[in-house]
Amino acid sequence: MHRVSELIKTKTILITGGAGFLGSHLCDKLIADGHDIICADNLFTGSKRNIEHLLAHPHFEFIRHDVTFPLYIEADEIYNLACPASPIHYQHDPVQTTKTSVHGAINMLGLAKRLKAKIFQASTSEIYGDPSVHPQTEDYWGNVNPIGPRSCYDEGKRCAETLFFDYHRQHKLEIKVARIFNTYGPRMRPDDGRVVSNFVVQALRGDNITIYGDGSQTRSFCYVDDLINGFVRFMNSPTELVGPINLGNPVEFTILQLAELAIELTGSKSKLTFLPLPQDDPRQRKPDIGLALRHLDWQPVVPLRNGLEKTIAYFERLLAAESK
Repeated sequence: MHRVSELIKTKTILITGGAGFLGSHLCDKLIADGHDIICADNLFTGSKRNIEHLLAHPHFEFIRHDVTFPLYIEADEIYNLACPASPIHYQHDPVQTTKTSVHGAINMLGLAKRLKAKIFQASTSEIYGDPSVHPQTEDYWGNVNPIGPRSCYDEGKRCAETLFFDYHRQHKLEIKVARIFNTYGPRMRPDDGRVVSNFVVQALRGDNITIYGDGSQTRSFCYVDDLINGFVRFMNSPTELVGPINLGNPVEFTILQLAELAIELTGSKSKLTFLPLPQDDPRQRKPDIGLALRHLDWQPVVPLRNGLEKTIAYFERLLAAESK
C-alpha cells in the first residue's frame, strides 16, 4: 500500500521532541524541503514559542504527547528527538528521563515497525562518558558511571541505542543512529544550564560568569544549522548506513576560551568565578567525524565566533521581551 504522500514525493515525517531546541530547527528544515510534519512534544523542555511561526502552516501539525506512551499515527519517517538534554532538566526527574529514553525508544520503534518506516535516533556524545580515548570514535565503548547523577541520561541513551540495533537485527528495521556532540544556537533555553546559554545569558545580564573547575576542560561546539543538515543527510543516506555516526564540530575549545569569547562578543563587564567541577563531568569531549565526512560528505562550516554572534542576538531579543 502506498500513501498519497509517497506518490507525490512528499513525506509525512514525525518528529518527537519537535518543539525543543533541535526539534524546532529540524521542523523548519523539513517544512522548507516540502514535507508534511507532525511535531509531537509534551512541552517539558520544549516550548510552543519555538514553533509558533509554524502553527498555522498547512503542512505542520502539533500534537502534545509524551513518548513514554504509545502514539498511533501514520508517517513515512520518524525522528526520535524526545528527551531532556541538559543536566539541570534531565536530573530534575531522573526516573522519567530514563523512561523517556527507554520506553520512548520502544514505543517509537514499535510504531516504525508497524509502519515499516525509517527511524532516526538522536543519541549523544554522553554515550562515551568521561572518555579515556580522545578524540572519540564510534567504535569506542565509553567510560560511563552507571549509578551517578548523570546516569539516567547516559545509560538511558545507551539502552536506546541497544534497542535500535536489536530492532534492526531482529525485525530488519531501517535505523539511523546519530551521536550528537555539544550544539548551540537560537532557541536554546536560557535556564537549561548548558555552558553556551549560561555564559551568554550571564554576560548579557552583567552577572559573573560561572566556570566549573579551572576552565581547562574542553568541548567542541557545533552550530545548530550545521547539525540539522547532518541529520537530514544521514536520514537520506543509503539503507546500509545505520551508524552510529558522530555529528559535531571537531574544533576544540577550553571552557575558559568560550567564556572569554562570550564576554568579548557581548561587550560585557562580567567577571569570571570558579566553582567545583560537578561529579562525572567529562574533562574532554571532541568528536572524530571521519565517518560523517566519508559517508555523508558532512562537516560543520559555521565558525564558533559567527555562531555565537547569532546566538547572542537571539538571547538579546529574548531577554528584552522578558523584561517588558
